[in-house]
Formats: sequence, structure tokens, C-alpha cells
Amino acid sequence: MSTDPEHGEPRAAPEADDRPEERPEDGPDARPEDPFGDQPGDQPGDRPEGDGGAPAPATPRRGRLRVVATPIGNLGDLSPRAREAFEGADLVACEDTRHTGRLLAGEGIDRPLLSLHEHNERQRVPQVLEALESGQDVALASDAGTPLLSDPGFVLVRAAAEAGVVVEAIPGPSAILAALVASALPPYPFTFVGFPPPKGGKRRKFYRRFADLDHTLVVFESPHRLLASLQDALAELGERPAAVARELTKLHEEVLRGDLSEVRDELAARDSLKGEFVLVIGKPA
Repeated sequence: MSTDPEHGEPRAAPEADDRPEERPEDGPDARPEDPFGDQPGDQPGDRPEGDGGAPAPATPRRGRLRVVATPIGNLGDLSPRAREAFEGADLVACEDTRHTGRLLAGEGIDRPLLSLHEHNERQRVPQVLEALESGQDVALASDAGTPLLSDPGFVLVRAAAEAGVVVEAIPGPSAILAALVASALPPYPFTFVGFPPPKGGKRRKFYRRFADLDHTLVVFESPHRLLASLQDALAELGERPAAVARELTKLHEEVLRGDLSEVRDELAARDSLKGEFVLVIGKPA
């Protein structure tokens, strides 16, 4: 007895007389007929391969775009993965070829460099995309820290992602996070706001936008505008706890903590302000 696969009901095996006549080649050692076996008139190599009778052409591999964080001061902060990304890159797109060239030379790495900065990024995007589409791996670097964050790279990354290119982040040094964790202010939620506008009126309007935001603020500022920026922040945000980080990861690293007015007064008493500054402003009380 066997079972009907559709209804699950037993059915009888066919009578011996009803069974098909067994041919000699149908024995237990017989092989199934090859539907593509040689037919009359076939020539060697006439058997079809794939859907069209010929091997499908290989799809070219797209390259990868690796966004590589580089040291913000201490060269020892270049990670092994960053070194690997640079060593394996067919092209390094960087903010300043001289700066990145020195960094790579110090690591014994010699790769082709292409400048990509705020003034030419849009013009460079087609060239970099063409390299990626041809299978080249591209490393993207800024002068210091993580690209895109107040640095070039966003336009390229967006275009690459839209084109279906794999974009990989190689994390590492960041002045934003270094200043935030050293500030002793609440680390989250926080908002990075970049550089304020250079002119006073626009700068005050800039700070005013964040007056009601219950976040710690992280601000980049240049030495010659820092005091004015602190004054404008105080005027628009009111007295708040703050920290100013200077020369992070370098020999003369310094973090000043206090209220906005206290930090402003302490810096104003100095003969000059030098270095790179990150201002961290605490949440309103």
C-alpha cells in the first residue's frame, strides 16, 4: 500500500499486468537521460552554458569608501585599522595633501593622494565616484580628527551612498568627544554645533537658536574669536557651567572649567590665546 500525497489516503499498488514494461536500460544501474546529451548534428562545445549559451560576464566589483579618523595632535592615536585602510587604499582623498602626505610618510605608507576640501569637494565627487565604480578602494581623511564633522566629506559620502557604494567608518580621534568627556559636564544628550559665524550679530543669533535646548553644547571656536564667542554665548544662553579645552591630546593640553563668565574672565586675563579650542556649554539649570 502507498499513500496519496494529496489526500493522505492509502491507494493500492498497480497490478503486475498494469506496470510499465521494463526496458533493459532501466535497470538499477541505469543513469537518467541527459537532456543536454549530444544530439545528431551537435558539434563539440555546442552544449548550452547558462541562460544564453555563453558564460555571463562578471560584474565588476565596486570599490569601498573608507572614512578614516586621524590624530588630532598625538600621532600615537592613529589606529591599526586606520593604517590598514590607508595601506589598502588605491586612492586617498584628503583635505590637504601635504598634511596627510606627511602623516602617511611617517608611517611608511606611500599612496596616491587627491585633494578634497571645502572649496573643491563638489568638483571632485565625479572623479572619486568613477574610481570607486572601477573597483578602486578610496580612503577619505581630513587634516585631523573624523571627516565630515566641521570638515569636508559629507557631499562625497552622500553621493557614494546614493550610488550604492559601500561606505565604511574607521573610527578614531575626535575633538568633539575628547572635549565632551573631559569637560565633566553631562555627556548626553549633547549637540555638536560646529563653528559659530564669525560676525557678532549672526553669532548671537546662532547661540539664540539653542537657548531652549536641554542639551550640552559642543562648539568649535578659533583663538581670535573665542572671547567674543564666550561673551555672546553668555548673553544669549545666560550663565551656565562650561569648559574650554585647548590643544587636546598634545603636550600642552588644558581644560578650564567653571561658569561661562568665569572661564571668559580667566582667558581674558591671558596675554594671548593660542592653539585649537573646543567650548563645551552645560545644560540650563
